[in-house]
Amino acid sequence: MFTGIIESIGIVSAILKEGTNIHFTIESKLATELKVDQSLAHNGVCLTVTEINGGNYKVTAVAETLAKTNLGEWQKGDEINLERSLRVGDRLDGHFVQGHIDCTAICTDFKTLEGSWLFRFHFPEQFAALIIEKGSICLNGVSLTIFDVAKDEFTVTIIPYTFVHTNFHTILKGNKVNIEFDVMGKYLLRKEEVR
Repeated sequence: MFTGIIESIGIVSAILKEGTNIHFTIESKLATELKVDQSLAHNGVCLTVTEINGGNYKVTAVAETLAKTNLGEWQKGDEINLERSLRVGDRLDGHFVQGHIDCTAICTDFKTLEGSWLFRFHFPEQFAALIIEKGSICLNGVSLTIFDVAKDEFTVTIIPYTFVHTNFHTILKGNKVNIEFDVMGKYLLRKEEVR
């Protein structure tokens, strides 16, 4: 379980394809504090640490993860949002995030304002029931509030701190981001479907 509050930015330092899996080596200042078998969110995707070597650690993404996320598009040198799992007793500054990505969204527009940035995203219409005005969403692991909601689009505002301390400063028009919809909304929708 995570909160969508990014701790650090990691750098993809190596990529190795093996069958249907991809092994990523991530350079991060968190590496020396990790242990093998620990879970971290990478752009919102929960992955298990399999190896640690100094300031680098390795994780593996399987076919299902690669199909639903933007991990298959990662390249050496890319910046990755990192968050360690929530500890019992910690403050919940974002919202409950599982690290289980539902789909990707495409950035359709962004605007620089005086002191903030607006990002507009298009997402698959089949998930429209999970998007509400002023609701919570997790994009690339970042807990955000959505507004200007349409059937298959929404907007988020990024403050300067978030813009600098996450990989939002690298997102351009046409780029994909990982989406995890609010888990409470998913359970409520499922309850209605099985009635």
